[in-house]
Amino acid sequence: MEENWFIHYMKGMIKPILATIVVAMAVMMSRYQKLGLEREMIYAILRAFLQLSVIGVVLQFIFHQENSVWILLAYLFMVTVAGYTAGERAKHVPKGKYVAGISILAGTSVTMFLLLLLRVFPFTPRYIIPVAGMMVGNAMTVTGVTMKRLRDDIKMQLNLVETALALGATPREATIQQVKRSFVIALSPVIDNTKTVGLISLPGAMTGLIMGGASPLEAIQLQIVVMNMLIGAATVSSITSTYLCWPNFFTPAFQLQRKVFSSD
Repeated sequence: MEENWFIHYMKGMIKPILATIVVAMAVMMSRYQKLGLEREMIYAILRAFLQLSVIGVVLQFIFHQENSVWILLAYLFMVTVAGYTAGERAKHVPKGKYVAGISILAGTSVTMFLLLLLRVFPFTPRYIIPVAGMMVGNAMTVTGVTMKRLRDDIKMQLNLVETALALGATPREATIQQVKRSFVIALSPVIDNTKTVGLISLPGAMTGLIMGGASPLEAIQLQIVVMNMLIGAATVSSITSTYLCWPNFFTPAFQLQRKVFSSD
């Protein structure tokens, strides 16, 4: 049975391999234009092949397990990787990886709990893992941008923030404008994408359902749920990250941690 599964898998890889012709075209154009991106393109596509092949095998295993522990392990693994990636984006924020990981966990877990409570999705690997993956990936991007932008904005307006602190403002009051600006910048792409969904491009979840044989009406219903949960998870994660960043930006005496803002 395992051999038949492997043969079926290898036959199914023929089309993805043939599709790499467009990557070859991109590599040749990069070489012709002397962009120097050829190795990076080849590395990226090979890494994507490897990662997706491995995750496909892992999901095949998890989908056939009845123990819900596998769902939680897969979810925590995604949150861990997302926290590390978002923390790397905001590398000048102290304990950035931990802040990002906790923020992403908070935003996605709260959203997922509400969806399960309302019985929007059943608690099965086939539903929870793809949905969690979409939420975690989106929250990762928003959290990383929020943290980086907040730190950079405070750095650019150090004198203004310090003046507010000297006049008796709390760290939150002294940085409220920077916080709002980081929220707007981080969440704007998510909101804009929601506004134009279906008009400019068909989202991945909706496209996958339609290509899998589902009716467009069913696909639309699921996509509406997906867009709702993406906004919810991203907003909670973004707000949580700012609250967790504050202790790392200020001393207990409500003074700026100068060393946090000294590096570029």
